[in-house]
Amino acid sequence: MSTHEKSRSSALIIGTIGVVFGDIGTSPLYALKETFTGSHPIPVEPESILGVLSLIFWTIMALVTLKYVAIIMRADNRGEGGSLALLARVTEMTKNSPATWFVTMLGIFAAALFYGDSMITPAISVLSAVEGLNVVAPGLKDYILPITAVVLTALFSIQKHGTGVVGRFFGPIMCAWFGVLGLLGLFSILQAPAVLAALNPLYALEFLARHPWESFLALGAIVLAVTGGEALYTDMGHFGKFPIRLAWFSFVLPALVLNYYGQGALLLKQPTAIENPFYLLAPSWALIPMLALATAATVIASQAVISGAFSVARQAVQLGYLPRMKIVHTSHMEAGQIYVPFTNWTLYIAVMALVFGFQSSSNLAAAYGIAVTGTMMIDTILVSFVIFLAWRWNPWLAAPLLLTLLLIDVAFFSANAIKLFQGGWFPIIIALASFTTLTTWRRGRQLLFKEMGNLTMPLNQFIQSLEKRSLSRISGTAVYLSSRPEGAPSALLHNIKHNEVLHARSVFVTVLTAEVPSVTDAERIEITDLGQSFYRVFIRYGFMEQPDIPQALELCGEKGLAFEMEKTSFFLSREVVVPKLAPPMMLWRELYFIWMLRNAQSATDFFRIPTNRVVELGTLVEI
Repeated sequence: MSTHEKSRSSALIIGTIGVVFGDIGTSPLYALKETFTGSHPIPVEPESILGVLSLIFWTIMALVTLKYVAIIMRADNRGEGGSLALLARVTEMTKNSPATWFVTMLGIFAAALFYGDSMITPAISVLSAVEGLNVVAPGLKDYILPITAVVLTALFSIQKHGTGVVGRFFGPIMCAWFGVLGLLGLFSILQAPAVLAALNPLYALEFLARHPWESFLALGAIVLAVTGGEALYTDMGHFGKFPIRLAWFSFVLPALVLNYYGQGALLLKQPTAIENPFYLLAPSWALIPMLALATAATVIASQAVISGAFSVARQAVQLGYLPRMKIVHTSHMEAGQIYVPFTNWTLYIAVMALVFGFQSSSNLAAAYGIAVTGTMMIDTILVSFVIFLAWRWNPWLAAPLLLTLLLIDVAFFSANAIKLFQGGWFPIIIALASFTTLTTWRRGRQLLFKEMGNLTMPLNQFIQSLEKRSLSRISGTAVYLSSRPEGAPSALLHNIKHNEVLHARSVFVTVLTAEVPSVTDAERIEITDLGQSFYRVFIRYGFMEQPDIPQALELCGEKGLAFEMEKTSFFLSREVVVPKLAPPMMLWRELYFIWMLRNAQSATDFFRIPTNRVVELGTLVEI
């Protein structure tokens, strides 16, 4: 390997540590503490300390190392990961089968749960870091919430400028964070090496057997140690499998285990340290630097989640689960760096409501687990389709493995479901609201396309009918955007009805979203000559790409259909939707769909069409 390649590989791994592991890397701030002092406290005794530590270690190994790193990361969609990417892959495999509807609903609900998670993560992470003031300077206790609010406000405010500049510091800061985690844990373990006995899974099994109910309740807090584990899969498209796996096994996993066991060693010596075992690991002179480093690390963890929410929003728009919305590219170098204003400020309002509503990381911990465990459970179910249908593993080996992982997921989800009235209701409400939005838009579009099909005529029939009419031809090219390629666009029919003219050349453009992250330029354009100077053009994009119709039309020149933008007019149809007397959807869902449709970003802006070349024609549609 050349020096340049080594340098590039090192930079990629450092970048991976900075972005991918922020959420799971800040879990030591609160996971062990909440297990003993949360809504279902456990006595701080040697037996329970070793039992809980053993559970934490083997939970990390089973759910993160085995499930995500070893198995699910193999189920990429052309390099991309995440619930929607996995859904797209599984939907393709189960197309036209009875499982399609079930798989689609599961995938949509996983994306909905992610939005609940993306609201709680910034709140609990930053709040738990700033709560270090209770240890550093107890007199400043009343300033914890205001400081948290200021940090989060600044974080959400800088999103529109992109993260390219500050992102360069994420890797080094998180490397320092994990290094400090490991060192503090190691020094504590050296003073009470007996804590390492908890690496033996028998301690976990013994704890479960002797205290079945208490240990079951403890799972609701132990799962906090693996929050962010799904990010290893979600962010795979940005960094690749190898850097994530290498960073996990060589640096992140050892640092996390050392810190958790270091906190456990501290509790064996000093049970009263359960007040805040993370900060009390550090010597008194290092408390202020630790507070600053922890705050920086939680901001980075929050940034990763916010960026993930932007990415999921774009995927949802492209796959037809959300209306068109403004998506700003904040970097000319990195296509993945985007800013979605609506998502950003919706998250901000929710995060601030969580901070001032729950007021402590302990209260928020009760709300955290349901979204995470629900997403993990759905990921296990979805990846099982890949294992059996794509990889074709031996069922006698795969089924016991998947059932074991699903059983673990169900156990953690059940333990968190008990906390429904202690805060668990929040992610459920957010997930249900998100699920309703995603499914309402999807169903509304299906009904709209069906009705639009009833209002138009087959394209071939339309072209044939022109032979019996003498319409005037004017110079230039008319581009008609149509979501239904088999029918004549309503904008074309209205243009002929009102103006009684045709352009010298008419092109019907349909934009398709493939079930893959990106499409090559060679695959992007498909042109069909329909005769009489009519052409049909299909433009394909991946669900991670931003459509740009003028740019795509330039590719048509290579296939014999050149465009001059100054002589091209774009005709768009703007649907005015009203509900029928007996609507096929519930009336409130129809009205919600109509409201989303009215507030969606215009096709002109979304497809980057020059506004001075656009003609919009309205169509009244009843659904």
